[in-house]
Amino acid sequence: MIGRALEDKNILMVIAFKDFRDEEYFIPQQLFLVSGADVKTASDEKGTAIGAEGGSVPIDFLIKEVDLSAFDAVVFIGGAGTLERLDNEDSYKLAQKTIQQDKVLAAICIAPVVLAKAGVLEGKKATVWSSPLDESAIKILQDNGAIFEEAKAIVADGKIITGAGPEIAEGFGMKIIEVLTGI
Repeated sequence: MIGRALEDKNILMVIAFKDFRDEEYFIPQQLFLVSGADVKTASDEKGTAIGAEGGSVPIDFLIKEVDLSAFDAVVFIGGAGTLERLDNEDSYKLAQKTIQQDKVLAAICIAPVVLAKAGVLEGKKATVWSSPLDESAIKILQDNGAIFEEAKAIVADGKIITGAGPEIAEGFGMKIIEVLTGI
């Protein structure tokens, strides 16, 4: 039981405005809320974001408007829209600032590619979504200095947490809680 472990914590979840992966957002978000955290959502557009499965999320901030001092963790969510809409300088800067300010930084599914391109995975153990037909995300991580952990679905290296896909959304959320609370 995680109780109110995150009562004093603020978590920013970052999603593509279109086609984020619903369960990668909603499952960890519910874990964070039940644990007492305040959760806000940032995206590349304002309004209501729509997930690949039709889930909707009101957007609190544009990525470029985020005041990082208000948050303890930043969590990038994957899905088909991630590389189309979040693979850009605004996301890179947010990831870089998160590390510079010694906060928890997490990404699931294809989103670790954004962290790799931001340069924050260099020398860090990480995982990412891939399939036997498409291992390009693994190559991007390795080309940007990450140590790819093939056998692990969830990897924590210090305050950086990466997850391989939607099937581990709950474990990913629990690992973020664990790192935030130092359990």
